[in-house]
Amino acid sequence: MNEPSSPFSKLQLIPQEETLEILKQKGELYIGLPKENQYQEKRICLTPDAVNAITANGHRVLIESGAGEGAHFSDSDYVAAGGEITRDTKKVFSCPLLLKVEPPTLAEIDMMNPQTTIISALQIKTQDKSYFEKLAKKRITAIAFEYIRDEDGKYPAVRSLSEIAGISSVLIASELMAATNKGNGLMFGNISGVPPVEVVIIGAGTVGEYAARSAIGLGANIKVFDNSITKLRKIQTNLKQTIYTSTIQPKNLLKALKRCDVAIGAIRGEDRAPVVVTSTMVEHMKKGAVIIDVSIDTGGCFETSEVTNHHKPIIEKYGVIHYGVPNIPSRYPKTASVSISNIFTPYLLKIGEDGGLENSLRFDKGLRNGLYMYHGILTNKFVGEWYDLQYSDINFLIF
Repeated sequence: MNEPSSPFSKLQLIPQEETLEILKQKGELYIGLPKENQYQEKRICLTPDAVNAITANGHRVLIESGAGEGAHFSDSDYVAAGGEITRDTKKVFSCPLLLKVEPPTLAEIDMMNPQTTIISALQIKTQDKSYFEKLAKKRITAIAFEYIRDEDGKYPAVRSLSEIAGISSVLIASELMAATNKGNGLMFGNISGVPPVEVVIIGAGTVGEYAARSAIGLGANIKVFDNSITKLRKIQTNLKQTIYTSTIQPKNLLKALKRCDVAIGAIRGEDRAPVVVTSTMVEHMKKGAVIIDVSIDTGGCFETSEVTNHHKPIIEKYGVIHYGVPNIPSRYPKTASVSISNIFTPYLLKIGEDGGLENSLRFDKGLRNGLYMYHGILTNKFVGEWYDLQYSDINFLIF
């Protein structure tokens, strides 16, 4: 007797491995750009060109009226780029994805809808417990752009802003030395027959490297101090020339500070910037010399430094001019905005391609590194330990 014919072939009846659907559905993003209201903050996360690229990919961007004015981008620039403008602050904060330079205030978190995603700076040292508790209550997902890593394991946002701070430190010093600003009348520049300006740079990281690059470009003599031989070796390689380098030894440092016209502090610590220049050392510096303490954001590396602001940027101690304005890049908001925008745009387009932030966090380890709140659950170990809050490993929450 013949067996009934089967609609399946023998091959089809053999058990197969299960193949799961992993196609990523492209998602439409609705991004809100609120106006920064913190003191002296004039930067914006997306330039009109970036908004154009994002809207051309099918996403929507809602900008609060006047949000780009500080960086010299008008509302009409954003409208021409495909953005939407509103005067209603609450409407912007009701967008599912928010981009800010400064972390949101408690009042701004109140305006957010539950389950909103915010990408901004965290500035952990300026926060308190109530900030994280409020984010948790609203089940917010929050990413700190200063913690996002690229494929090389570097921090692109921190690097970009450090480049600006390094170049700025030399430009600011040259302004302060001008006689019109009651400075000592010396000019950065390699003038025939005139001894060059002497610059001491403490710290051979990104800020130090870009300060050194700018000072050399203007014709100054530089001396770079750092306790990391690797960093000192790297700065020489990157500058493609032999420069004076030294570890931070009080005797060598004091000798250099006595002779210098400009001293730039660009050194960071784990918690607070280490104080490497004492009051006594500053006392021995030339009258009219300039100190630019870029490390002031984390406490300053000159003992005599004090926090100042863009309206009253300098103080004088022992006849030495001290510049201690935190957040130096906000002095050049247009350049800083373009720089931040260049980092944000590819991430936003990728989030759209991946079908939303959830998928991007799964696939992008560097972006995941920036995450510190996930649907109201604290996921950053450092923040948890700093503020004595419970935290969970993001890898257990996402996969």
